[in-house]
Amino acid sequence: MSRSQSVEDYLKTIYKLEQDSDKGVSTSRLAEGMGVANASVTNMLKRLSEMGLVHYESYYGTTLTDAGETIALEIIRHHRLLELYLKEMLGYSWDEVHDEAEKLEHHISEQFEDKIAEMLNNPLVDPHGDPIPTKDGKMPAIESLPLSELETNESSIIIRMKNQDPELLRYLEEQGLIPGVKIRIKKKEPFDGPLQLSVENEHSTTIGFSIAEDIFVMKNEEK
Repeated sequence: MSRSQSVEDYLKTIYKLEQDSDKGVSTSRLAEGMGVANASVTNMLKRLSEMGLVHYESYYGTTLTDAGETIALEIIRHHRLLELYLKEMLGYSWDEVHDEAEKLEHHISEQFEDKIAEMLNNPLVDPHGDPIPTKDGKMPAIESLPLSELETNESSIIIRMKNQDPELLRYLEEQGLIPGVKIRIKKKEPFDGPLQLSVENEHSTTIGFSIAEDIFVMKNEEK
């Protein structure tokens, strides 16, 4: 099946939005995610439905078919492998790789994908901690929870960053808040107030609650 870049972008976006919902993706959410008008989304969803890539009904939301999910995971695999390749092999910083990978993800061959994976020793996660789909189209499950859900004095290890805005990533790196780092909540203000963190027991920093919602961690049971 011949696929346009637009088709692949829609499928990838629907997949990601589905992960944050227990029902179909609404037209308005998809329009926001794609940065286009609702009418454009409706036209594309009808086309994708005719191609057998989505289940689409007006007012009930959209979900991917098995075929649509397979394509979405293929593109996400390309993207996340490219991000890691750009960082590890070409020296890009973690705040630069997303935009570059967006440009390249639709154009690499399966052979090139395999070569990148082999060169990187078949990695499990990208530079932001997001899992890389397997070659056979499975998304690895990584247990984590938002930092905002932890209580005072709880220790954890940063697993991934959900919000990959370049400016935010640069700020977090300056604060030492990157995947693999151990942190502990020293103080948590009430009513969704800021969190004061101890980073690797070396320094402290304070972040807003909304930022903490996008930092996913694994509880650290070590004392």
